[in-house]
Amino acid sequence: MHSGSVSNDFFGAPSLDYDAWRDAVRTICGRYSPGGIDPEAFSGRARARNICGFKTVDVSFNARRLERTHRDVRADAVDHYYVLFQMIGRSMIVQNDRTTELDVGGVALVDAALPTTYLAEAGGHWASLQLSRRSVTSHLGSEPRCPCEGRGATAARLLRQLLHEGVENGASTSADAYMRLVIYDLTGALFAPFEGKDVLRHTDKLFARICAIVRDGFADPAFGPGDVADQAGISLRYLQKLFTQRNSTCTQFINAVRLDHALALLKRRSALRTSQSISDIAYASGYSDYTNFHRRFRCRFGQTPGSIGGEGRGGSDGMELAAR
Repeated sequence: MHSGSVSNDFFGAPSLDYDAWRDAVRTICGRYSPGGIDPEAFSGRARARNICGFKTVDVSFNARRLERTHRDVRADAVDHYYVLFQMIGRSMIVQNDRTTELDVGGVALVDAALPTTYLAEAGGHWASLQLSRRSVTSHLGSEPRCPCEGRGATAARLLRQLLHEGVENGASTSADAYMRLVIYDLTGALFAPFEGKDVLRHTDKLFARICAIVRDGFADPAFGPGDVADQAGISLRYLQKLFTQRNSTCTQFINAVRLDHALALLKRRSALRTSQSISDIAYASGYSDYTNFHRRFRCRFGQTPGSIGGEGRGGSDGMELAAR
C-alpha cells in the first residue's frame, strides 16, 4: 500500500524520536501521546500536505497505543472530522464508547473534538483528510456517530487514491472547487446514514436556516445562490439538491422573496399614500435593473407594479411607463 512516489517520499523522510514526533503532530493536527512503548525506543514520521484545499496528514509510529485525552481536546479547541485510512498494519479506534477495527485499506470517520484511543500494530501508517464539521454534517444530513466505518469499496478506493497520489498545491485554483465537491460526495457515499426520521429532521432544519439566510440577504442585488451556500456552509451542488427535492431552485426562491417584499412595499405605498417611487421599491427589493423587476413582477402577479393599489396615489412613475 505504500508504493508510489508520495509514500516513498514519506518513508524516505528522517525518522523522529518521541518528543520530536509529538511536537510535529501537535503542529499538524493537535495533541496525541504514544503509549505502550519506551520513549527511548519510539520512532515515527509525520507530514501534512494540502490537496485541493484540504489538509491531509500522514503519520506512522511503532507504538502500540495512541491517546488523545479530554485535556488534549480542550487545549486544541478544534472542530473537524478526519477521514482516516489504514495504509499499513491494523488498528482499533475507540471513541464515544464505540469501537471500529481497520485493516489495510479500511476507512473510518473520526471526530477530532472527542477523546480517542488508537490501538495499533507497531509500524502502522495512516493517511487522513481533515474536513470541517459543518460541511460534513450538511453533506451527510445529520451528525455522524464516530468512529464510523466507511461503506462502499469504490468510494473508499477513489478517495484513498486522491490522498495517496494527489499532487500538493499551494495557491487555490478554479479546479479545486470542483475537486472539493468530488471529495465531499465521496465522503457522503462512505458515511451517509440510511434515510430515517433523524436525517429528515436535520434536512428540514437546514432548509429552514437556508430560507432565513435568503430573507436576510435578498435586498442586495448581487446576492445569489453562491452566497447562500457559503453562509450555510454547504456546497452549491448540495444547496441545489435541497431545492430540487422541493421542486424549486434557489434562484427561484430568492426572486420569490424579492417580489413578495416588493408587493408588500407597493401595498404600503398605496395605503399610506407615500411618495416612494416604484424604482426605489425595486432597488430596495434587490433589483438593480428596473426592466427585469417589472417583467418578473408582472409574470408572478399578473399585473404591473404601478397598478397595485390603483392609480389614485398619483399614477405610475417614469420608470413604470418606460418598462411597458
